[in-house]
Amino acid sequence: MPLMFNLFTRKQGTYKDDALSGLTVALALVPEAIAFSFLAGVNPMIGLWSAVFVGLITASMGGRPGMISGATGAIAIVAAGAVEMGNEVGGTEMGLKYLFATLMLAGAIQLLAGALRLGRFIRLVPHPVMIGFVNGLAIVIGLGQLGFFKKFSGVITDDGTRVMEWLEGSQLGLMIGLVIATMAIMHFLPKLTKAVPSALAAIVLIGTLAYFGVFEARTIADVLKDGGGDGSLEKGFPPIANLSGLPMDWAFFKSIFPIALTIAMVGLIESLMTLQLIDELTETRGQGNRECFAQGGANILSGLFSGMGGCAMIGQSLINIKSGGRGRTSGIVAAIALALFILFAGPVIVQIPIATLVGVMFMVVIGTFEWSSLKTFGKVPFSEILVILAVTLVTVFLHNLALAVFVGIILSALVFAWESSKHVHVELDSDTGDERHYSVQGLIYFGSVHDFTEHFQCRSKAKTVIIDMAHARVCDMSGIEALNTLAERYKKGGKTLHVRHLSADCRRMLERAGSMLDVEILPDDPDYSVANLRVQAE
Repeated sequence: MPLMFNLFTRKQGTYKDDALSGLTVALALVPEAIAFSFLAGVNPMIGLWSAVFVGLITASMGGRPGMISGATGAIAIVAAGAVEMGNEVGGTEMGLKYLFATLMLAGAIQLLAGALRLGRFIRLVPHPVMIGFVNGLAIVIGLGQLGFFKKFSGVITDDGTRVMEWLEGSQLGLMIGLVIATMAIMHFLPKLTKAVPSALAAIVLIGTLAYFGVFEARTIADVLKDGGGDGSLEKGFPPIANLSGLPMDWAFFKSIFPIALTIAMVGLIESLMTLQLIDELTETRGQGNRECFAQGGANILSGLFSGMGGCAMIGQSLINIKSGGRGRTSGIVAAIALALFILFAGPVIVQIPIATLVGVMFMVVIGTFEWSSLKTFGKVPFSEILVILAVTLVTVFLHNLALAVFVGIILSALVFAWESSKHVHVELDSDTGDERHYSVQGLIYFGSVHDFTEHFQCRSKAKTVIIDMAHARVCDMSGIEALNTLAERYKKGGKTLHVRHLSADCRRMLERAGSMLDVEILPDDPDYSVANLRVQAE
């Protein structure tokens, strides 16, 4: 990765680093939470308090210190479905009740995923899928910032949609200039000093100049007004969700379950993929199952206190890592600081120029995108490039991270199956006339059984056939059936088939399947052990 894009370095965190980076993250959370609230069709305060609750619980009890969670666009898009469903039943109030109930059900599903230890399966995600996910999310984050280059046109459509228009003239010029200034500060300040996170320094410097009237830039207050608010943040703690009036019967849970399941899956996949990315950046290892429990508990608590839920935020997590945050303290400080902003510092926070926060996120995009992937064309198999592109495009155009990851995994599995099927080799080692001895190398599974069985046509006069499997492995039911087919083929021809050097787990698989195959157990049979993945507690 070029030096100018090498924004993330391995370092040990300190309480000072965690506190300062947490404060930086809290400021960056404000416009994102507001924007995602509009996306979900709820009041901005719901998104802000969701970021507080989800961020605090996951930072305190999650499986990845230094990872930031809050209200996200991926969850907001799905949650909007629950709001719309409730609106159709009983208006806006019922829409919120449907949202809170759906979110708590999603949290329960995530707790179940943790109890079933499904978090470890994220380790099975191929590297090309990870690259495509990171690149796609970087592009999505970048495109998401373009919305801040628009303002309310004054036109509201019949369905209540507020029409936005692009900034023009001096407003656009000032916006671009402040974005560039923020990015320049973040790039050059670390060369002079690393005592203060460069992102925080940029926000404070440009925010201070704007506050004292050096220039008049669009602020967070303007974003709130564009969304239909009065430009201020409401004070006070969120109330406990009022679920009275919901039917709470089988039909109700059946209607919200698909949305809850989608929220749970999208949240876990985005969180576990972000966890894995931070593992690579910090050269440490998080705990996937623990993160499942934390995400589930956070979403249940968020729904209970009238929130819209959330999951890990790759952009804010990378801001935290870049600013020096490594421990749980950084996420806890971010959540508490955001709560204090809402309760006491709202009038100041809403005056922060939105351009400086956009500049911070653009630097995150530059640091997130895997630029080295652009150099892989022509140097790695085309199938790997296809997987990267597929995951990236699905992420960008469908905004469905779960689907993008599933598409990547399926493509990778199909490529693996196709390539592995070409590497089954059968050789005739000896032929005494009465006995033929074959050796097999490779994996015997659904993709390779056809080529494997084609080598044994029962045409020779030998009465005994021995297949040596010392360098082969039976992987699935198709492989077992292939061996049984050979046994029956030779038996009908009046010949005997013996299989040697099957590993113990392959023999157990044959026994469980009720195979009648004659397997010779020899002292030098191979024994393959399966790695036991254990994660050290922190």
